[in-house]
Amino acid sequence: MARSLGIIATIAVVAAGIGAIAVHDQVTSLEVEAVSGDVYVIFGLGGNVAVLKTATGAVVVDTMSFRIQGERIRELAEKIAGGPTQAIFNSHYHFDHSHGNPGFAAHARIISTDRTLDYMRILDADYWSGFEDSMPNETFSDEYEVVIGAKTIRAIHPGRGHTGGDLVVHFVDDRVIHTGDLFFNHRYPNIDLVGGGSVKAWIETLDRILELDFDRVIPGHGAVSDRQGIIGFQEFLRELWQVGENAAQQGLSLDQTLASAQLGKDEDYAEIKIPFLLTLDRDFVIQRAWEEATGAVVPVELPQAAE
Repeated sequence: MARSLGIIATIAVVAAGIGAIAVHDQVTSLEVEAVSGDVYVIFGLGGNVAVLKTATGAVVVDTMSFRIQGERIRELAEKIAGGPTQAIFNSHYHFDHSHGNPGFAAHARIISTDRTLDYMRILDADYWSGFEDSMPNETFSDEYEVVIGAKTIRAIHPGRGHTGGDLVVHFVDDRVIHTGDLFFNHRYPNIDLVGGGSVKAWIETLDRILELDFDRVIPGHGAVSDRQGIIGFQEFLRELWQVGENAAQQGLSLDQTLASAQLGKDEDYAEIKIPFLLTLDRDFVIQRAWEEATGAVVPVELPQAAE
């Protein structure tokens, strides 16, 4: 409940400070960029959104943070595709990638991993209790493939990383993938240990993503990239995990680890600030690596069927 209450508090404070009209403009200000072939990306206040144009309408990956954004994303996607939204993929359960779902038609086709749906029900229940018909209604554990409007879309759960339920969407014909938050492009990543995330596992998870046949990459946050971008992020995670492992082996406290940690692969990484919730910066990721390596944080327990 704290997650959604924090979001509501943020909106209230911002609205009081700069006015409801200004908040509306900021939230609904979206930018569309062509990626490759029939794939487009929408940038805005939240995670990056992918839109695939097919012969029968749009396929959308992620819906940002607010219902009003979802409505605007739907409008843009259907304008791009020249037809209705045929399917939505939620890359994971975090609010900045899924809370726009209610902006689409009730009972829209929404696809996620089994684990993402479980995390929504367990860790974000207060929000979704009012929008059950906007939650994923098709789920899978490992791989999923569908053909929509003569376009092949493949989704995989490559393993733990950002959360325990992340998926990657592969637009096969256009050679583009949307990684969700399994790839932050030159941004410090959120590592949701409670939600099944893992710095250690993330490294191998990226290996499975790199096995896919693609040229362009839409990350969860940051500019559109390519295969080398993922490799660079993987190198950062290797370095980060080494910091955590060394701290655990040497019995270092968190403060000692923060003071002594040596990172170099993040030289041009930018912070991500989420008002009143958290700041994703160097100290944040080092703390997460330390917490995982020392066992200081325990992931939420999921139903047995999702294990």
